[in-house]
Amino acid sequence: MSDRIELRGLRAVGICGALPEEQERAQPFEIDLDVHLDLAPAGGSDRLDQTVDYGALGQTAVDIVTEGRFVLIERIAEVIAAAVLDDERVDAVEVVVRKVRPPVPFELTTSAVRILRRRGG
Repeated sequence: MSDRIELRGLRAVGICGALPEEQERAQPFEIDLDVHLDLAPAGGSDRLDQTVDYGALGQTAVDIVTEGRFVLIERIAEVIAAAVLDDERVDAVEVVVRKVRPPVPFELTTSAVRILRRRGG
């Protein structure tokens, strides 16, 4: 399956980190999603109900980050992937979660995880 919906640079602020200060203060995260599914039905019909609404996808990811409390960005990515795969039309999802301001004592633009999850394992 090569069809996919891509979301890039989705931003949300939430609580995530192993350091005590990261559990006290929200910080910005950036998320990319590649959602794999058959887009031919929507391409043929021009109907939103025949595809996955990327606005709803983005809102789901934002809600997970802003309403959750995490230690690892790996966990944020897993929770987002599971939520996206709840839609039975989705075959697979790749999720990237970036910590925009990683708390390290050296120059680092972002830290990130990238996971790929497919329906049925």
